[in-house]
Amino acid sequence: MTPVQCKMARAGLGWNVRDLAREAKVSPDTVVRFENDVPLRERTVDAMRAALEKAGIEFITDNGTAEGVLLRKAQPKG
Repeated sequence: MTPVQCKMARAGLGWNVRDLAREAKVSPDTVVRFENDVPLRERTVDAMRAALEKAGIEFITDNGTAEGVLLRKAQPKG
C-alpha cells in the first residue's frame, strides 16, 4: 500500500484519519506520517492495510505503472 492508496481508500470509505487509526490500532499521527510519505515499520503499514481491506478495500497495482483502490460492495446478509 502506498500513501496515495491509503488516502484514496479512506476517501472511498468516508473515513477520516482517526477512523483508520482506531481500526488499525495505531495513533492518528502515525496515519498522517504515512500519508505524508514518512517511512514506517512494515508491521504498522500492514495493520493499516488490513483494517482497510477488512472494511472492503482492494488495492490495485498495474505492474508499477498505476495504483488505485477498489471498494467492494457489501455482500447481502441472509
